[in-house]
Amino acid sequence: MELLRIFTSPSHNFVGHHNQEPGTAPMVEMQEVECVAGQGLRGDRYFGWKEDYKGQVTFFAFENYEWLCTKLGVFDRDLSVFRRNIITRYADLNALIGQEFEVQGVRFFGTEEAKPCYWMNSAFGDGALELLNGRGGLRARILSDGVLRKSV
Repeated sequence: MELLRIFTSPSHNFVGHHNQEPGTAPMVEMQEVECVAGQGLRGDRYFGWKEDYKGQVTFFAFENYEWLCTKLGVFDRDLSVFRRNIITRYADLNALIGQEFEVQGVRFFGTEEAKPCYWMNSAFGDGALELLNGRGGLRARILSDGVLRKSV
């Protein structure tokens, strides 16, 4: 699995914003990020958010981004609009649901699909929500401390 991009954000744009405009907290791209077991990514909005939280870190496949761009004819949206932490390549993220796995020496447990929400239609393009079902990424718990670094 390659790690193409790493993002954190200091606060939520969509959570707690139902029937309101989304927030404006940017996704901050990083060269590396500290993973803290049971807590999340240091500096991210979900760090220490809830005990045993299922989405301490989220992964999203670059291949799904490329597919969605082609499917919708949208080529001017950055990967950050998905608000996922780790953008991967060459990994079947859905196969990691219910599995323990390791990336760059850090252990994770894949808890569930990172299901897309209705905000995707406005953040990426009309139809994104439906097309991302089953392709929304992976939510995971962090099982061991360590640092993830971009592969490229």
